[in-house]
Formats: sequence, C-alpha cells, structure tokens
Amino acid sequence: MALVAVEIPKVGLVMENARLVRWLKNVGDVVQEGEPLLELEMEKSTVEIESPHSGRLVELVLQVDQEARVGDRVAWLESDGDSAAAGPVATASPVATGSPAAAGHAATAGHAPVASGRIKSSPVARRAAAEHAMDLSRIEGTGPRGRVQLIDVRRAIEAKSAGALDTSPPSSPAPLSSMRRAIARSMTLSNATVPQFTVERAVDWTALHIQRAKLYAELPPGAPRPSVNDFLLQAIARTLLSFPALNATFSGDPNSPDARIVPANGAHIGLVVAVENGLLVPVLHHVERLGLVELTRQRRETVERALQGKLKRDELEGATFSVSNLGARGPDRFNAVINPPESAILAVGRQRDCVIAVHGEVQVRPMSQLTLTVDHRVADGRLASDFLAYLVDLLEADTWPSSEGEAHV
Repeated sequence: MALVAVEIPKVGLVMENARLVRWLKNVGDVVQEGEPLLELEMEKSTVEIESPHSGRLVELVLQVDQEARVGDRVAWLESDGDSAAAGPVATASPVATGSPAAAGHAATAGHAPVASGRIKSSPVARRAAAEHAMDLSRIEGTGPRGRVQLIDVRRAIEAKSAGALDTSPPSSPAPLSSMRRAIARSMTLSNATVPQFTVERAVDWTALHIQRAKLYAELPPGAPRPSVNDFLLQAIARTLLSFPALNATFSGDPNSPDARIVPANGAHIGLVVAVENGLLVPVLHHVERLGLVELTRQRRETVERALQGKLKRDELEGATFSVSNLGARGPDRFNAVINPPESAILAVGRQRDCVIAVHGEVQVRPMSQLTLTVDHRVADGRLASDFLAYLVDLLEADTWPSSEGEAHV
C-alpha cells in the first residue's frame, strides 16, 4: 500500500489560492479516481475537485474555511498503486466532513468577518455580503436551519438601498473582492499584452425569428425552447470551424522563434455572465456537435450554475472564443475586451426595431449591432471582416443550415 497526496490543482489562468468549503468524503471512505472529493471557493466560483487517484481516504489535512495555495497538500489517500507523491503522513489532525471547528479561521480576501464565526451562510452569500458591506448577523436566513442564502443578502441590499436598514456605507475605500481582483488582473493583462482591434456589422433577425417559430411548432411539449442567443451560439460554432485562425490561441513571446498559433480541436465558446459585482465566463465545449435543443439545455444549466457559484472545473477552462450579450436593456453597441488566451470576443448589442431599406422599400426590422474584437497577432482586418460577414449570412439565411448535431433537436 502507498500513501498518495491530494494537492490543490490550478483551475483557470489566474487562480492563486482557494478556500475549502466542504469535504465531500469522510476519513475511511473509499474514493474512486475522478470522483468529487472536496469543494473549493476560488476567486470566481465554487468548484468541485475530483480525486486524482483511487484509494481509501486516511487523512484530511485542510480544515473547512481554511485557505490553501495551488500545489498545497490537503489530504492523503491509501492506494494499492505506487505514486511519486507517496510519502510520510502529514502530522495535521484529520477533520470530519463539515466540521464547524474552523469556521472562524482566516477569511478569503475581500470578505467581511462573520460575527463569532458561527453564522451559517453559503459562500456566494458571504461574498455578496462582504462586497456590499453587509453584516450577516443582521440578515435573516431563509435556508435550512436559518442558513443565510444569496437571495437573503440580495433582499437586505435592496432594503439598505431603500433606507430600511440603519447601515452606513464604509467611510474608507473598500478593498477589492477576490473576484474583482481576478477580473482586474485578467483585463490588465489583456490590454497590456494583446494588440486588439474591432470590426462591426449589423444583423437583421427577421429570418431567424421565423425559423425559431417553425422550430417551436415542431418541438414536443416540455422540450427546451431555444432563444435567439442559442441560434447565435450555434452559428458562431459553424463560423469558427470555417475560420480556424479565430479559433486558436497565441502562445509565446512574439520576439521568440518559439511563438506560435495553437489551433483548437472544436468550438469551445465562453459565455460572459454577470454575477454579484463581477463576471464569470463559463464554457460550452464542442458547441459544433450540439443540436439547438441540447445546446439550449446545456446553456441554461451552465448559466444557472454560474449564478449559484456552482460551476464545475471544466466549465471554467478551455474557451477559444467568447460572447458578451448585455440583453434587452443593454447598449446599442459596445466593445468587449478579449479574455486571454482566447483570440476573439463578440459583443452583441440590444435588439431593437430599426427603419432600413430592403430591396428599395422602407421597412422596420429587428436589428442588432455585432462588434468583434480580435487579437491582431492571429488575424488581420480582412479575415475578421470575412468572419463577421459569414456569421451574419448564417443568421439572416431563410433556412437554418443542418449540422451534425441537429439530430438532437
């Protein structure tokens, strides 16, 4: 038998440390490789971490609410196989799953301290409360056994804005939350290292609305109804396969002979999702393989997990292209910043009725402005313009093209 260390893996590009939310297994449990073992709260989400090996869990080194850095050993498994990570058992005492003993340990950067360390609350609720300078002890929890949930914090924030709570805003500048710090680092890196340019094109949604109405009539009761966004995502996936230069990442120093453009093996599209005081970019993998109904289902589930702070690890990694849509109340047009190491991002303006000329006649059509931001190291203006023209042609086509994934519809 060999002892195998379980270490904190790196999730995403900017992760440095994480806080243990809970253990999903107890000491003595048999764990299979790839089985969820613990939950970590990172800068942008709470994710499940899988066991790297199969074996029996013999010791938990990290306690609930404690922080650890990437590479830190947090547990030991007793395994039948040999491992380079095998070694003497750490001296830290085992901690039972969900133990409240460490509830008062050091909090994540940007989180306000919780009174006496015993207030039951979810990670996203604590983060939202800290970012709005809310005292959790003054918020009534509606969860199990009075646990404070995100919805409770949101209600308290609304009440505070209306003057219902006697809480004064902080008199000194508030420190950055963990999420805002991660966004600041990523966007600073993007603007400092990626030469970016934009191209813009209007799209007429008339034909797509007709195609969507036809699809709705054919769908069985209870089937997910694709939104305009789902049609857009599928069209982007098809366009990416036709323009592989924009479905790639730039790697290395441009002054080095090792610099290269790395093509992707599929259309992996990131969705920019607004959450409490920040942004998340969960990833839909291999969109080119999905029919509209399956794509709709996956998109809805992924966005819901993002809003709940429950994204899986693989849903935060591997995007090759991103889409930012601020919805019906958003601006007519805007420029989005590339999320490294991706090569491009599409900003979608709000859909609105516009007066345009169609075959020499004045008509009112539902229109949006699409703005494509591109890494100039991987593509030039002509290619970016052709990409956008191809995408708009797909969206304005009288018939929706069939694809390999349409069998799922």
